[in-house]
Amino acid sequence: MTEEERTMSAINEDTQKDKYLTFAVGDEMYGIDIKAVIEIIGIQPITSVPETPEYLRGIINLRGKIIPIVDMRLRFQKEFLPYHDRTCVIVIDMIDVMVGIIVDSVAEVLTIPEDAVVLPPKLKAAQNRCIRGIGKSGENGEKATLLLDWQKLFSEEDTEIMSDMSADN
Repeated sequence: MTEEERTMSAINEDTQKDKYLTFAVGDEMYGIDIKAVIEIIGIQPITSVPETPEYLRGIINLRGKIIPIVDMRLRFQKEFLPYHDRTCVIVIDMIDVMVGIIVDSVAEVLTIPEDAVVLPPKLKAAQNRCIRGIGKSGENGEKATLLLDWQKLFSEEDTEIMSDMSADN
């Protein structure tokens, strides 16, 4: 990497610091680190794959790439709702595997500085493991956004299944 490439990489890294793409799942607002987001697309026809967890809805063909699709409502143990015109797929990079997560709607990109993030409540060990923190935003910090740790959204087994489902093999 040349010095110019390193400088551009550092600039890009800095402009993405503390930025989260926010989206709704039910009544809750979630945020995911913008660095993990590849693109946002509308809902597309999904081909189901047998013998996978219920929230792993199947796969889509996105410009020649096979991408596993996860319904975040089902992942967060909420009731399934039919998809509508505001339903979106956020394509994220899960370390060498592109995964699409279905959300009810995409809101905005928020800047939430580290000092405006509080730790989530400590519950049972398995609960909240994918919640990195609660981001406070708005004029007086009145809005709360659950910030996801995208690297802990799925178990190792789920990640392995999704890796096997992608067509890069």
